[in-house]
Amino acid sequence: MSYSRNKEKRDSSDTNDLNCSTTETGKQNETDVEAVTELGEILLVNEKDKKNSKCITLIYSISDRPPWYLCILLAFQHYILAFGGIIAIPLILAEPLCIKHDNYVKSQLICTIFFVSGICTLLQTTIGTRLPILQGGTFSLITPTLAILSLPKWKCPNNEDNIYNGTANNSETDPDTWKLRMREIQGAVIVASTMQVLLGFSGLIGFLLRFLGPLAITPTITLIGLSLFGEAGKKCGVHWGIAALTIALIVIFSQYLVNIECPIIRYSKGKWNFTKYPIFKLIPVLLGMCLSWLICYLLTHFNVFPSNQTSYGYAARTDLDIDAITNAPWFHVPYPGQWGWPTVSLSSVLGMLAGVLASTVESIGDYYTCSRLSGAPLPPTHAINRGIGIEGIGCILAGLWGTGNGTTSYSQNIAALGITKVGSRLVMQTAGILLLILGVFGKFGAIFITIPEPVIGGMFMVMFGMIAAVGISNLQYVDLNSSRNLFILGFSMFSGLVIKNTLLL
Repeated sequence: MSYSRNKEKRDSSDTNDLNCSTTETGKQNETDVEAVTELGEILLVNEKDKKNSKCITLIYSISDRPPWYLCILLAFQHYILAFGGIIAIPLILAEPLCIKHDNYVKSQLICTIFFVSGICTLLQTTIGTRLPILQGGTFSLITPTLAILSLPKWKCPNNEDNIYNGTANNSETDPDTWKLRMREIQGAVIVASTMQVLLGFSGLIGFLLRFLGPLAITPTITLIGLSLFGEAGKKCGVHWGIAALTIALIVIFSQYLVNIECPIIRYSKGKWNFTKYPIFKLIPVLLGMCLSWLICYLLTHFNVFPSNQTSYGYAARTDLDIDAITNAPWFHVPYPGQWGWPTVSLSSVLGMLAGVLASTVESIGDYYTCSRLSGAPLPPTHAINRGIGIEGIGCILAGLWGTGNGTTSYSQNIAALGITKVGSRLVMQTAGILLLILGVFGKFGAIFITIPEPVIGGMFMVMFGMIAAVGISNLQYVDLNSSRNLFILGFSMFSGLVIKNTLLL
């Protein structure tokens, strides 16, 4: 992420004008070199000593309109890239919401978060920054959510396993068991997000940018990743072999096969031909999960995993939640207030406010990154203000619909812009429509319930570790020989861990 400031006045009033990055021969005095990591994050390094560098070559820049079939294909690619981050959130929240064994409710939550992500993506690309940025659930709100639900008032009843026995009608047995918790999170997200709306549309966020440097960003993002180690450990612990297999596959795809391009057939210029596609660079996490999922299915089919639920490894079976698919409705249209109207408490709002501010800071860096990769000029202050305001509205919508989370910009999808060389806004708007459409298919959301827990745990290990590493990477801009900087960094991170553990007691 880049946190450099655009100090020159620009004649352009919006980010939809093109910059020199659409030509191969154009040159500029200062170049921001995008180092795209294999797992989909972007680090921007400002190289002031390199002159006469070539600009980024794009196939389609931000205002271009690719053919409809190409739009759909590229939009589906963005959907796949966002899949891991979006699907992880309801799976993390299932246990603290007391719906660990309620497959019907989990499938509804998955459909809801996909649906709302589509709405927020359309808002951001059409009204907000108007950059090709996909919006999805944010891990910044996971930590305060877990802290809220760990309070004695919201702890799950001891008889949860008896109440939720895996049938499709569990939610009808005692709906208030989980809906009361969801309403508390909804209210906290809605109220806290109004602050984000005010920061954006009042222009205050543009003023505060000068005070937010790498030293403030590092502990914020790093603690988001480190605070989720418990959730990853729980899911990996049910079968460390499958979890290790998932991690190994993702590492192989993302680190060792990243430069391997697979041949695929495509239709071009009136005939079929072969072309090479960097599939391991684009979707290593999804490939690793799917292959590990397939292996679990085969081991389940041949009864390698134990059938006794008290035996170690039972949770790795793929037939435990098969009823989620058969009993889920074909269509489920999420709507505001579907879990009841939100409730508000001061303690929950204050906790959620910290997560909203962290998400805001993270998104600002994404805006600068996306503008460079999509062939647009650096976003002016008013575009950043508008983008943050729209993200706040998106979080409010997520609270009204009841995703148990908010919304933020997805860095992995921004990274794909640099790989595919397609920065068209229309492609991302198509991705938003795709999220909306797939979000109303109930059985689609239920399919993901059958992913074994250790496979999810392996994915969490990689994703959360990457989040922590991206936070630490900002230290490259900090003088670590300064005792002042070391004190601020160490005290901030240690205080964050202490306060979190204190809240969980």
